[in-house]
Amino acid sequence: MKTATKRVLLSGAAALLAAGSLAACSNGAASNGGGSTGASASAGSSDNAKIGLLLPDAVTARYESADRPYFTAEVKAKCPSCTVLYQNAAGSASTQQQQAEAMLNQGVKVLVLDPFDGVAAASIVNEAKAKNVPVVSYDRLIDSGDLAAYISFDNEKVGQLQGQALVDKLKQDGVKSGSGIVMIDGSPTDNNATYFKKGAHSVIDSSGYKVLGEYDTPGWDPAKAGSWASSNIPKIGLSKITGVYAANDDTAGAVISALKTAGANPIPPTTGQDASLAGIQRILAGTQYMTVYKAFKPEANQAADIAVQLAKGEKPNLTATAQTASGKSAPAVLLTPVAVTIDNINDTVIKDGLYTKAQVCTSAYADACKKAGIE
Repeated sequence: MKTATKRVLLSGAAALLAAGSLAACSNGAASNGGGSTGASASAGSSDNAKIGLLLPDAVTARYESADRPYFTAEVKAKCPSCTVLYQNAAGSASTQQQQAEAMLNQGVKVLVLDPFDGVAAASIVNEAKAKNVPVVSYDRLIDSGDLAAYISFDNEKVGQLQGQALVDKLKQDGVKSGSGIVMIDGSPTDNNATYFKKGAHSVIDSSGYKVLGEYDTPGWDPAKAGSWASSNIPKIGLSKITGVYAANDDTAGAVISALKTAGANPIPPTTGQDASLAGIQRILAGTQYMTVYKAFKPEANQAADIAVQLAKGEKPNLTATAQTASGKSAPAVLLTPVAVTIDNINDTVIKDGLYTKAQVCTSAYADACKKAGIE
């Protein structure tokens, strides 16, 4: 895991979050799994610009279900004649490099890049700069001093929310000081994961609870997190595990499955992130304690708005600054994450329209929804 560096955050993130909550318009463009979406664009026209969207992996559910459609819809709303070229790297830095080069050769005016590897992706920024194409670092920070913009959340705060929720729950349940926690961290190639981990440790390390085992999940792959858990639960001792820090919902689900297979009943309080539908339903079922809701719609919308401005030769008004892993600065928009437990599902992800009540409260969760006041 790369050494965490300090990030400088300026005030006003909450206001930016509100400003970014723009209604996404429906996208009438046809799309395929890895190609372009939208109407054809004439080369050289800022009003008919091609905008590239590069996402990092196929194992994180939010990218296809939220980020991509929200981004594409907002671009079409702000620039109906623009084209969004889309690719997913499927967990490969070299694939993402090739995809970016292909988009640059196709004449994109802007690249919006969520890097699989934040260090390796600096070479993409260099190639884009040589072609006078601005790069927006999306969700994960690229280790480059030549970014046009960075949009994400206060990622150290995400880890703090997770760690604090877990510690508070253990204390609420009367779990004695000195009891054990297992930590399932994010990908070592994701700069954000460094901050999640740092934030979580800032709470857990001073809580009186012990970290019995810790794992950095390559590529955020749930299967790898689950495999590590299955192998290490017997070594650690199931009865010693009183809480689980999982960096996101997908890895949380895999570890929860491993705990069930090992005979855990009940499942120890387990954290998550991304407010995935499966994660929300596990919270209702009582197998996952919490998640962190990062409002994908304002994040994707603001990235799209910035991309359209850059494509038209305009300069976005960015009032925050972020520092990369090696200390380079990037102009930024930093949004505010929210902790979600069973007590506020209705007032967060449902109220914001991330999911409908019907999507959350399927027949298997109808009783749990009623108990939680979601009717």
